[in-house]
Amino acid sequence: MPPPAPLPDAFFNRDAQVLARDLLGKIIRHRHGPYWLSARIIETEAYYLDEKGSHASLGYTEKRKALFLDGGHIYMYYARGGDSLNFSAQGPGNAVLIKSAYPWVDAVSDSNSLAQMQVNNPDASGQVRPPERLCAGQTLLCKAMGLKVPNWDGKRFDPEQLFVEDCGIIVQHIIQTSRLGIPKGRDEHLPLRFVDAEFARHCTRNPLRRGQVEGRDFTVLTQGN
Repeated sequence: MPPPAPLPDAFFNRDAQVLARDLLGKIIRHRHGPYWLSARIIETEAYYLDEKGSHASLGYTEKRKALFLDGGHIYMYYARGGDSLNFSAQGPGNAVLIKSAYPWVDAVSDSNSLAQMQVNNPDASGQVRPPERLCAGQTLLCKAMGLKVPNWDGKRFDPEQLFVEDCGIIVQHIIQTSRLGIPKGRDEHLPLRFVDAEFARHCTRNPLRRGQVEGRDFTVLTQGN
């Protein structure tokens, strides 16, 4: 297998919605002890400075500094007691939240890596969490992959420790819908959440669940649209 090829900073220095869509199918790799822990991105959310749902809309602070830097900076924060992973995009205050992922096993990240992710993120009773639930949410993803706010907030990617890789996966269909957890009156209606349709049932909340209507609740985008 060829050596990993981290995505360049220029990949991230693009419009937040474009980046959010293009990150679907990419592989996050994090060095954790002797293992490379890896996950395929299946759900993202775009955020902009000029809309009320973003952290950046609250103004610049030293804690939010990464959001105002050029694309490819890591912004991490605590959500509901867990860590969350974001990447800055083109333009001050714009970013993409990695909402959920799916464990990735290959020659770089083998079954031992998956086992380590399960050790990192047991279920509420302390039992082994099944692979499809390991990264099914922004805090679950970070816990499984051992990503912590103090270690990575404000940093650049490091090819020896943390990066995103293109492994040639083509996402055929993307679901575009509204973001999750946005308070009422803070632009909660904006359709800035993107889900790999193949993995919709494994993301934070399935946009194709019963009762959801295409054209009203979500839109299906095909590759290249």
